[in-house]
Amino acid sequence: MVTAGHSAATARRLGIVLSLAIALGCMSAPSTGSPGPVPRTSSSTPWVDSLMATMSPSDKAAQLVWPQVFGDYTPTSTAAWTRIEQLIRQNHVGGFIMSIGSPIETAEKINAMQRLSSLPLVFGADYETGVAFRQRGGYFLPNNIYLGGGTMFPPQMGLGATRDTSLAYQQGRITAVEGRALGVHIAFAPVLDVNNNPANPVIGMRSFGEDPHLVADMGSALIHGLQEHGMVATGKHFPGHGDTDENSHLTITTVHASRARIDTVELVPFRRAVAAGIQGMMTFHGVIPALDTAKVPATLNPAIMTGLLRKQLGFNGLLITDAMDMNGVLARVPLGQASRPTQVVQGSYGTIDNSVGLAEACKLAIAAGADILLMPSDVPAAIGAVVSGVQEGRFSQARVDSSVRRVLEMKQRLSLDRRRFVSLDSVRALVGDTANLAVAAAAAQRAITLAKDSLELVPLVRPGMSQPPRVLSITIATRTDLPAGATFNAELRRAVPALRTELLNPEDPSPNFGRLLSLADSSDIAVISSYLTTGTNVSNPNAPEPIAEFMRTLVQRHPRTVVVAFGNPYLLQQVPAVSSYLVGWGGFPVSQAAAGRAIVGAAPIGGRLPISIPPLLKFGTGQDRPVIPRSAAP
Repeated sequence: MVTAGHSAATARRLGIVLSLAIALGCMSAPSTGSPGPVPRTSSSTPWVDSLMATMSPSDKAAQLVWPQVFGDYTPTSTAAWTRIEQLIRQNHVGGFIMSIGSPIETAEKINAMQRLSSLPLVFGADYETGVAFRQRGGYFLPNNIYLGGGTMFPPQMGLGATRDTSLAYQQGRITAVEGRALGVHIAFAPVLDVNNNPANPVIGMRSFGEDPHLVADMGSALIHGLQEHGMVATGKHFPGHGDTDENSHLTITTVHASRARIDTVELVPFRRAVAAGIQGMMTFHGVIPALDTAKVPATLNPAIMTGLLRKQLGFNGLLITDAMDMNGVLARVPLGQASRPTQVVQGSYGTIDNSVGLAEACKLAIAAGADILLMPSDVPAAIGAVVSGVQEGRFSQARVDSSVRRVLEMKQRLSLDRRRFVSLDSVRALVGDTANLAVAAAAAQRAITLAKDSLELVPLVRPGMSQPPRVLSITIATRTDLPAGATFNAELRRAVPALRTELLNPEDPSPNFGRLLSLADSSDIAVISSYLTTGTNVSNPNAPEPIAEFMRTLVQRHPRTVVVAFGNPYLLQQVPAVSSYLVGWGGFPVSQAAAGRAIVGAAPIGGRLPISIPPLLKFGTGQDRPVIPRSAAP
């Protein structure tokens, strides 16, 4: 689908690039080393029934507890591997959430873990932008060499800027093929939150945008791409984490919208996901007064998880909590009942002075309707909480058994009862395949959005110039963000050989702003690219005020300035007077390359904002720019 407003020539070029990339993806699949079977449409129950009849209450509870594991190299003599052996052989957990690691190490580790377990394990991962969101090799210092990995797409909001559901489907397809090749079965994606609050510190670009129907269209396409190629999709975070200005990792979060607004905005993508047959759903650790008067996080609220999701929306799949180590679910809120003892908990995100405790949170989650307790900080305590919850009469054994059966039936649909191991020889043939990378690169290029260009500075290089302009490129990023600016500046340097580059670290206690302003004075154009964005430990997505003030000063002193937002797309709110504002949608190399090519005219620009930037820009804003032929460049 081509957005209204593209020129016919641009549309043809984009269509050719994407069609070629997708065709290559279809043609390049090897004839051996299949990534895994497409899930069976119906469960054969004898295998499940036989297991249910022989499992102890503790083993049943353990099927519902999925801790986190890293895909790193872990020698068998290390404490990390001993922990894994204990989780599998002694605790008998049913699955894991796989975190960061290289593709080969991840696949080998999953095979080794499967060998330890008497029952097949199921693995999920946060594949919001593709397999490389978790499975990539990182960077080797001091040379900053990228060690490779899976395919990385732009963030979901970048896909939203393309308005192209076929790209979302292709992301799902590629993610499923690559993930199953590694032994991962569940993608904790797509994010179905409608990001209608610019101050949201944790969702932001993870959402497809602020329009619920756009989010629903793109999300449904990604779901089909995943599930039609053998991977379970998981919508998150039900019933919606978009309209908050608090981070549920750090604190209790509240959505203050009315019931009517929630019905017509937040719930729209989730309804569409259920209609599309989504097999997994992840919960939101936030209070939503309009849905229930009990001041309980949605994860722990039966009126929301069972009454709304199961009964009203008709969801029959696997209900997975968001991480149970987050402050948003562990911090105590008034429960409207007899007071329970509180405790001080040292959590993954700081000290919680008034906590219900992990065990109580797990009991409340199961009682509310959750099937899976994800990432509890104490696995034996979580398993024990499920067992004791039955003994205390908080919920019945039949309630627990229904969740265990869901887990086992999903494992059987994924054919894990027949084949739980993956071929390491197939990983390099399937993960990060060049055809897959071409599709992701086409998506990143289509996403680039020129939201403002009042002085027509973009492209920086154009016909009629006797020589390339003098360009100063200032990268705003922390020093730990190793790839920030590297690929973008490399693309700029292809067209502007005399490019001057500088790094501005927001954590620097005494940055030399005066020096940077002087460098800008001797340049024809200044380009400021910001990589500051949302995150699990972020409470405010905005740039620190000293950085914002520097940008405003630079824009006033040097009007020929272009701001490129690779991080927070709402950055324009802090620099409203800048003449040119380009959104690159994510700081990974694929998006940096796309933005670098676009800003110098080596690639077309045609994205449209999937958000508004109040009060400055409306939803759908975007300007087109054609490719500048190389023969016309100076």
